[in-house]
Amino acid sequence: MSMKLYITDPSPYARKCRIVLRERGLADRCEELRVDPYASDPTLVAANPVAQVPALVTEDGTVFTDSPLICAWLDAHGVSGDALIPPGDAQWPVRRLETLADAGLEMGVKWVLEKRRPEAERSPTWIARWQVGLIRTLDALEAMDMDTARPDLGIISAGVLVTWLDFRHPEVDWRSGRPRLVALQTALETRTSFVETSPR
Repeated sequence: MSMKLYITDPSPYARKCRIVLRERGLADRCEELRVDPYASDPTLVAANPVAQVPALVTEDGTVFTDSPLICAWLDAHGVSGDALIPPGDAQWPVRRLETLADAGLEMGVKWVLEKRRPEAERSPTWIARWQVGLIRTLDALEAMDMDTARPDLGIISAGVLVTWLDFRHPEVDWRSGRPRLVALQTALETRTSFVETSPR
């Protein structure tokens, strides 16, 4: 039995897991299954009762949900490439960066969901709060030193965030005044793992 990863192509959280699969040499051992979370796809619900992607079913049938947990498990079981989460205390800067980038994604996803509501039901207050939180996150990421020559899970998460912004929030000018993030995206999006998982 091969592993199964439930995904949608636009999901940045699923993209993180798909990138880790490729960076750690596990892509040929995992079937990527495209599902519709909003339709409560029965196969997805069987793996994850809250009907969210990504969800990973391992070869022994164990289920993992939530992208940080899935990525950590995949990294721990990688068969090639460098570890994306280093051991010991070296993991904490990586985890901090991953958490910060994921927080930016959370702001952006909430904004997307709010925009999908009927206009009369949207909350300008919450939209403004999520926009401010997203911009602060981008500024904090810009201030961090990221070595794209050896991408770890934190760096990958930051790269996923900015490319997802191009996809879902093209009105956000995240490039202005953030040359480090521009360089990060330029470097990462040429990697095979990123090219093969580009959102659409």
